[in-house]
Amino acid sequence: MRFKALDLNLLVALDVLLDEQSVTRAAERLNVSQPAMSAALSRLREYFGEPLFVLHGKRMIPTAAALRMQLPLKELLQDVDVLVTETTHFDPATSDRRFRIATSDFLLAVVFPALAQRLHKIAPGITMDCIQPSELTTQLMDQGELDLFITPEQQVSPDHPAELLFEERYVVVGWAGNPMFSGGKITEEDFFRAGHVVVEIGRQARTSFAETHLRTSNQERRIEMKVSSFLIAPEMVVNTMKLTVMHQRLARLFANRLEIAIAEVPFDFPAMREMIQYHQTRVNDTGLRWLIDEIKQLG
Repeated sequence: MRFKALDLNLLVALDVLLDEQSVTRAAERLNVSQPAMSAALSRLREYFGEPLFVLHGKRMIPTAAALRMQLPLKELLQDVDVLVTETTHFDPATSDRRFRIATSDFLLAVVFPALAQRLHKIAPGITMDCIQPSELTTQLMDQGELDLFITPEQQVSPDHPAELLFEERYVVVGWAGNPMFSGGKITEEDFFRAGHVVVEIGRQARTSFAETHLRTSNQERRIEMKVSSFLIAPEMVVNTMKLTVMHQRLARLFANRLEIAIAEVPFDFPAMREMIQYHQTRVNDTGLRWLIDEIKQLG
């Protein structure tokens, strides 16, 4: 497809090159060969009559002209995406649409297995790319590269709509043989005297919702282990005296296969409001609305 002699597929390539500033990474992201991406860059340079990128060491630095194109190009491609998704009739039974979703391993464990089973029956052509949230998630949402971002309310972007998925209570989890749990509950004194397993997320060690609130306490805990996944924390308390604070639904899931005990947090602790967010341009996207409603039924 050409517009004013420009192959419109090259605009997609330019958008990704501006994001990645690397021919290799851009090729991987578009699932094409590196020579094909290099050829696309050559054609772009020829069409616009300027280099677009210059090498600085191993990095490709966008020229001033390329940077001026970046924002309008993003907006153009987002408008095209909206045009296609909102004017095309969406039928889950026949659709082969791919959804890209950023969500935690907690949600992947407690909601998405049931969602996958349901979609297998009612929407067999639908595919989902589920990625872990990171420091780049907000940027991906702003760029329209995510369909959904499922996250605690404190982390949603103010620039895009968000809806409540569910509220989640937190509990204390420890080994079933830990005498602290012998009475079915633990005391606040025992809680702060014990060693703890905590979850930190991402390369910059972002704290989880639970850890953020626990750090506001005037009492210090002895943190004996840090892990990068909610799915690892309950494994680390078995056959130890360690404790961890985690989502109630996830704790109940692990109680079916691990020797763990569950108790109420022995002091006031807020529930987490899990939100589901989408780009502001996708408000009338019928396919996305359908998927959100499906997730909400299972949340």
